[in-house]
Amino acid sequence: MMSQPKGGKGDGKGGKSTGGKKSGGKAKGSARSRKAGLTFPVGRTNRLLRQNRYASRIGKAAPVYLAAVLEYLVAELLELAGNASRDNMKKRINPRFLTLAIRNDEELNKLLAGVTIASGGVLPNIQQILLKKKGKGGKHSQEL
Repeated sequence: MMSQPKGGKGDGKGGKSTGGKKSGGKAKGSARSRKAGLTFPVGRTNRLLRQNRYASRIGKAAPVYLAAVLEYLVAELLELAGNASRDNMKKRINPRFLTLAIRNDEELNKLLAGVTIASGGVLPNIQQILLKKKGKGGKHSQEL
């Protein structure tokens, strides 16, 4: 007979829970996100900064600041894309509306200049030289 571990992680027998949502009640964000008044996860941002080794040392305020900047950029982009979808009488934001929002905003266009969004399309643009010229008298009005 195999012996089973007593009380360790993942044995399914009560004990302290190390992760996941708590049963009963609404799950709240991490303490640092709540203290900073952010929706974006400060703890996850900190973990990703450390794991990816962007720098050998990372200050306490760095993940808070980065999460705040990311949250602001996402809110700005979603607001513009929502306006674009409302202008086209749609209720969902799809990649096309994200592209329209980015390319019509000067600062976001500069920030995301090298980014291609899948199924986003391009801005509608017809060069003036290709449009039909309206002149008086048609062909016979030209002089030699």
